[in-house]
Amino acid sequence: MEDIQQSTEKLLRDLTAVVHDGEELLKAGVRDLGERGLAARQRLAAALEVAKETRRKLEERVRAGAQATDRMVREHPYQSVGAAFGVGLLIGILLNRR
Repeated sequence: MEDIQQSTEKLLRDLTAVVHDGEELLKAGVRDLGERGLAARQRLAAALEVAKETRRKLEERVRAGAQATDRMVREHPYQSVGAAFGVGLLIGILLNRR
């Protein structure tokens, strides 16, 4: 579960960096654009909008998942501790068998 969270956070950081870099590229390339350059700029702008929307939706899903997990742990604290203990025990047994 932690690996998924870390990869999701990395994806969010990467998307943010792409959007930022793309916006900077658009600002820097305003001058000296021919017809092909303008078309490429429009495609880049459209791709940036899609990336922004994807990042926003992904952030919402991550936030909702974290809130649901928090709510579940708070509603069932003993079951959560028991499940964590059981998973840890199972992993420990599997690792010792090697």
